[in-house]
Amino acid sequence: MDTQQPNNPLHGIKLADILEYLVEYYGWEVLGEKIKINSFNSNPSIKSSLTFLRKTPWAREKVEQLYLKTKFK
Repeated sequence: MDTQQPNNPLHGIKLADILEYLVEYYGWEVLGEKIKINSFNSNPSIKSSLTFLRKTPWAREKVEQLYLKTKFK
């Protein structure tokens, strides 16, 4: 069954794609200033950041909101 989510702008977008977009757009330094989490400020990598974001709902929410604000402004 194919479930549609017309009111969810993030439907079908992977967290890894969101993070890669933000890193390319802002860079790690600016991203770490905008969202204060260690995985963006201390030896940042996509892999460690994804691990943290998948386990931490408040941080994931901040990343998703920044993505929406940046991508669809």
